[in-house]
Amino acid sequence: MPLSLSAAALLGLVAWSLLLVFLMVNQRGLLVLAGRMKVNAFAADGSNTPGAFGQRLVRAHANALENLPMQAAVLLYAIAAGQTAITDPLAGLLLGARLFQSCMHLISTSALFVWLRFAGFFVQVAILAWWLLKLAGLA
Repeated sequence: MPLSLSAAALLGLVAWSLLLVFLMVNQRGLLVLAGRMKVNAFAADGSNTPGAFGQRLVRAHANALENLPMQAAVLLYAIAAGQTAITDPLAGLLLGARLFQSCMHLISTSALFVWLRFAGFFVQVAILAWWLLKLAGLA
């Protein structure tokens, strides 16, 4: 049975979150092994991580995880209900917007990149809202 675009997007969203975890673990592991930080010294919000990239990485990962439950719930519902015809057309765009938002977050926190990040987030929210309306039969 071929993988629907909705299922592929769902797997992509999970894979992206996992990749961000691997990057964060790698960075933290290197800091510990180099003796720059103690293994139990990392703040949960990443605020004491040396370097701006490390701090942005922690936040980008948290942001991906904050949105994943909503995205997964809608995609899983569509898959389980056999309604991927509703979600498939925009599934790739949802995944692309998630990747775009995270990458903008990792690159910079300048005003331009914050606006770009917001644009990526807005696309995701708009797609989810549209899907909910369609899946509920309201649009």
